[in-house]
Amino acid sequence: MQVLVRDNNVDQALRVLKKKMQREGIFREMKQRKAYEKPSVRKAREKAEAVRRARKQARKTAIREGLIAAPKPKPRTGGPRRPGAPSFSQQPAAAAPAPAAS
Repeated sequence: MQVLVRDNNVDQALRVLKKKMQREGIFREMKQRKAYEKPSVRKAREKAEAVRRARKQARKTAIREGLIAAPKPKPRTGGPRRPGAPSFSQQPAAAAPAPAAS
């Protein structure tokens, strides 16, 4: 696995590396290999994972064919992804209502 470091920004390269490792399932595999797993437990886990994958595939196929309704998307919350980027939760200063004069 290879990650490029741009402009001596090691922190960003580490974040990219961790994200790649997470996607590949390296952290999950490291956690599983910490302790011995009996063959019977391993078979049961792998069978459960296969069932989960098959159900997920069947659910996606049913949604695609219109047999079941697609799940509603979760509302996105959180701040801006990078410093200085505009946040959708904040209104621009020009659009803010003027305070009432008393």
